[in-house]
Amino acid sequence: MAMNILVAHGGGPTAVINCSLQGVVEAARSSGKVGRIYAARFGAEGILAGDLIDLTDVPAETISRLGRTPASAIGSCRRKLTDADYPTVLETLKKFDIGAFFYNGGNDSMDTCHKVNELAKREGLDLRVMGIPKTMDNDLVLTDHCPGFCSAARYAALSAAELALDASALPIHVVVLELMGRDAGWVTAASYMAARLTRCQVLTYLPEVPVDEDRMMADIESAWAKGQGLLVTVSEGIRDLDGRPLADTGIVDGFGHTIPGGTAQHVSDLIMQKLGVKSRAEKPGLLGRTAIPYVSPVDRQEAYAAGRYAVNAALRGESGYMVSIQARREPDYQSSMELVPLAEVANAVKTFPPAWIDGGNRIGEGFFGYALPLMGGDWPEYAFLR
Repeated sequence: MAMNILVAHGGGPTAVINCSLQGVVEAARSSGKVGRIYAARFGAEGILAGDLIDLTDVPAETISRLGRTPASAIGSCRRKLTDADYPTVLETLKKFDIGAFFYNGGNDSMDTCHKVNELAKREGLDLRVMGIPKTMDNDLVLTDHCPGFCSAARYAALSAAELALDASALPIHVVVLELMGRDAGWVTAASYMAARLTRCQVLTYLPEVPVDEDRMMADIESAWAKGQGLLVTVSEGIRDLDGRPLADTGIVDGFGHTIPGGTAQHVSDLIMQKLGVKSRAEKPGLLGRTAIPYVSPVDRQEAYAAGRYAVNAALRGESGYMVSIQARREPDYQSSMELVPLAEVANAVKTFPPAWIDGGNRIGEGFFGYALPLMGGDWPEYAFLR
């Protein structure tokens, strides 16, 4: 008997989250083992409201366009489910006769996925639960990297290089670029690619290294004095020596996380106040995770493969796992998929390795050996005439 399936998105969308959705739908259709294909409208909110989208008969041409569609085509949310919510979740799963549930998200989403799996087992519900990794922050454990990171890293690298060229062409101010990364600096680390592609001075600050503001200003002053232009890139979540965010909105999101913001402006203000140097703050914000023109081909392919792999694993009876990407970089980059227990992934954070940080504000070769195959090739070769 064919089973019905449900897919949902949790947390911030990425440029390739819909590629995983496409993989889920197409794998389900080609399996011959799936009846109805449902998607929760706006993630957990849709599950709680019983508001599901039936994708079963959506034209194949529309589904194929998902791979080129940014953000979430079915909607997402930052709703953290409470113990009181789970009975309602089970009611929705039973009402639509769901036999397999796929949750595409990051750390908190994998926790939700794990709890749904455990609850289904306790209640004797015949439900297969699979997590599909998604986060531009690249901070899920037990996977080489996360779908969404590769494209966000490519965006950060190329945008930083373009800003660095501007900063060195008109070196009358320090340019400070803020990139996403509340607790992990993976995406901001990619911005140091600007130092490899241009002649501009580049300093990069990640959440993993507490910032001494006096030392930061001294390093900025020294780099600025070289007269080659200066780009300073910062993760939104960098903290001072006491562990406090350099910039704090005072707002808490649906998962209980403090929302950082305004870090680039804070650093830019310090530069002007303490060094007397003109400074500009730049913050692409959501563009950094949703820009289709910067999508990494590796990211698109692996996101799609993760969706397909999750469906095929569930159809063969697996449950309680997240799809994990395993990678080999020598002699050429290759990746494969395997399953890791949700219980070991939920709420865990993979931070940026300290060994890949030089002097507190430069990114070493170890990172680029890891990241360059993920971000894709075809890097620009700029002309330098002065």
